[in-house]
Amino acid sequence: MARKNRDGADDAMERLWAPWRYEYIRTAGSKSKACIFCFGELTARGRKQRLVLYQGAHAVVMLNRYPYNNGHVMVAPHRHVASPEHLTPAERNLLSELVSRSIEQLRKALNPSGMNVGANLGRSAGAGFADHMHWHIVPRWDGDTNFMTVLTSTRVLSQHLESSFQALAPLFKSIEAQIS
Repeated sequence: MARKNRDGADDAMERLWAPWRYEYIRTAGSKSKACIFCFGELTARGRKQRLVLYQGAHAVVMLNRYPYNNGHVMVAPHRHVASPEHLTPAERNLLSELVSRSIEQLRKALNPSGMNVGANLGRSAGAGFADHMHWHIVPRWDGDTNFMTVLTSTRVLSQHLESSFQALAPLFKSIEAQIS
């Protein structure tokens, strides 16, 4: 059944509100993007604003502001390097540990059916920040794909970023206590 707009005409257009995407749209295509992984020590408020779940001396875990799915996190070294072969052995070990611990916490908080884990190395591989390598961990559920992505290039997320942060932040405190 079509809805009526203000003028009384049929309005078949459905609207999916995603106001957090405005910042991305506003800056898309700009030549100079500040690296989202390069920052100093953050206050609790700054961590929440940047969606940082873990911040150690050598690495960070944060929610993706433009997620593929609920709970989509990124794990990155603090050092600005483009690819894993440029990491020190200690950094490689730390990132591997943080990826494993992040998967563990995502399973506890969100109970996904599976996970996608990977890195986009280089702009042609889809990296938004090609010169600062990072791992993506994307929780997946049976049935989380639908026609919206295929037909309208729209991803439907069932949890707001703030709710994801509130659910995950306490769990990541235990990682900080164990690793830092």
